[in-house]
Amino acid sequence: MNLAFLCRWKLEDGLTVSTVTPYLQFLVDFPNITKIILITLEDAPQDSSNAAVCTLINNRKVKWMPLTTSRHQSKILGKIADYRNGCKQLKKIAIDNDVHVVVAHGAPAGSVANKALKGMSIPYYVTLFEPHADYMHESGVWSKYGLKYRLQKRWEYLQKKHATGLMPVSECFRNKLIEEGVPSQKVFVIPSSVNAVAFEVNEQHRLDMRRQLHWKNAVIGIYVGKFGGLYYNREAFQIYRLCFKLIPDFRLIILSPQPREEIVTQLKNFELNLSWIHINSVPHGQVPAFLSAADFAFATYKPGPSKKYLSPVKIGEYWANGLPVLLTEGVGDDSDIIKKEGGGALFNLQEEGSVEKAIRQILEILENPQHRQEIPELAQKYRSPERLKEAFEYFFGKAKEEGADR
Repeated sequence: MNLAFLCRWKLEDGLTVSTVTPYLQFLVDFPNITKIILITLEDAPQDSSNAAVCTLINNRKVKWMPLTTSRHQSKILGKIADYRNGCKQLKKIAIDNDVHVVVAHGAPAGSVANKALKGMSIPYYVTLFEPHADYMHESGVWSKYGLKYRLQKRWEYLQKKHATGLMPVSECFRNKLIEEGVPSQKVFVIPSSVNAVAFEVNEQHRLDMRRQLHWKNAVIGIYVGKFGGLYYNREAFQIYRLCFKLIPDFRLIILSPQPREEIVTQLKNFELNLSWIHINSVPHGQVPAFLSAADFAFATYKPGPSKKYLSPVKIGEYWANGLPVLLTEGVGDDSDIIKKEGGGALFNLQEEGSVEKAIRQILEILENPQHRQEIPELAQKYRSPERLKEAFEYFFGKAKEEGADR
């Protein structure tokens, strides 16, 4: 079986490294797969510097076929051009490489697969299937009456109707899809998985990093990700300010792809001491060392009804490292997991005193000398890559049978 794996991010993107790599690592060992065509969207195609990614794209089964993004001056017209080109190129790749099945990584990629494969007898599956349009609307990024929202909403409807299989990242969304009439046999949950071994706490890295930062005895919080969009912006810095107020000898690490000057401006707006904050942008492979240096982590998502369908990659990585997570209430299955099994504390900015209470809960967890060994059990239980194996064995068994009938 020849498989095309469609990703609408760059090969070097942190999300590609953290979410695509686990899929490919399993797929290259899948006995029924002869060839994998990996399709990414690039400004200018270049080899990856990530060792795991390099190993995968150099595997004899894998053929990397980057598509170049549009250089249109208008962002919206560029997106339309990328969509049209993606549909055209995916169809050509499928024909030229005798593709038997397509895996689209995320609902935006699923929209390309749905259009490109129309009229062709090639099944497609959508991983990371989430209500992307609602995420963007609730986060204030897209207007409900705007073209982006209406198109993505329509595309998600078509994927629910035509995709051979959908792989949402939360049980909550699986239940909603079934309530909407999607056959239960088409849906298999795969939470964002994490390589627990790669992200486990490393005591030597912890000592070295703290010594380098001159924060040997500090209580360190860490945030990995962006500000704005799906995530809190100003509110996140307000939370940091509270941590500095309530936690003795608190220090902060921010790992973000956003321009440093933008982050520094926000820190200055909230009168935070820059000497107590380390800002950096590092390759995904260097993140575990910074996590090891920290004591707890932030996952400051904007709330909204659709956010319970998320499965943030960063939470799995935090847990694998043994870090309790300060998380917005109502995010993914993780919010319920924290309520029932620990692994962090929840806050709701609409409730007075909620953040202060959550910070105190984090400090209580840190007093438990075993927490760094206990919390990774959550990553093993809820974010194991084994779920990928179960899903693809389930779906590809069916695809194989259907292919034999044609």
